[in-house]
Amino acid sequence: MITVRCKECGKEISTNTGKVISCGCPNMATLNGDRLTAVDLNKVVMVRSNEEKGSTGFTSQDLQWQEERRKRKVRKLDFEIR
Repeated sequence: MITVRCKECGKEISTNTGKVISCGCPNMATLNGDRLTAVDLNKVVMVRSNEEKGSTGFTSQDLQWQEERRKRKVRKLDFEIR
C-alpha cells in the first residue's frame, strides 16, 4: 500500500483500492496502482510505500550462483587464420 500527502492541499491519498485516486487541488497528485503523478512532484511527500528496504529480490541460491559466476576466469580462444 502506498500513501502520499500533497503539500499544497494537505490531503493524504492511499492505494487501498484498485481505483485511480486524486487529491483534487491544482497540483493534481494522482495514484494509479503503484504509479504516482502530479503537476509538481516537489509538492508531494511519500508517507508510506510497499517497497522493502534492503531487499534485492534474489534468493540465496541466486546470489550464490552470481558469486560463482563472478569468480569464473575469462577463456581466450585462439583461432587459425587462413
